[in-house]
Amino acid sequence: MTRIDDMPSAWDERTQLTTFLDYARDTARAKCEGVSPEHARTAPLPGSPLMTMSGVINHLRWVEYYWFQVVLLGEEDEGPWTDEDPDREMRIAVDSPLPRLLAAYADQSARYRALVARTPLDKQAQRPTRDGRHVDLRWILLHLTEEIARHNGHLDILRELLDGTKGQ
Repeated sequence: MTRIDDMPSAWDERTQLTTFLDYARDTARAKCEGVSPEHARTAPLPGSPLMTMSGVINHLRWVEYYWFQVVLLGEEDEGPWTDEDPDREMRIAVDSPLPRLLAAYADQSARYRALVARTPLDKQAQRPTRDGRHVDLRWILLHLTEEIARHNGHLDILRELLDGTKGQ
């Protein structure tokens, strides 16, 4: 998997926002290239037992689901988390092969890319955030880019600790 370039093909706002989001997504997938099945499920940070490469990828997948389907579109939340286990998406990821998680994330990203292409950036979310405000699609795209970029740093650290690979 080769990352796309972060230089947008056009300079309109939508193209810039979606290019950076796709770049962050592709970077997350690239950081997982060649990782062994054992390493994908290993949590090398003693204070973070859920922080595995599989867990991070599954978390990213479900974060996008939440913001696009639950918040923006107002659908019922059918994510894997529960009140008793709010980080369940991280925990259950170790039971799935990383290539399957990556494929599911890529398929979902393609669906959301199509959703974003046909939705005005000013579209208000159907559901409010915790503070009662209704964000718009533009904010969701910026938030997801920030979220994925932050977790790409975690993937960097995990990969280096697991097998010594740097800067993937």
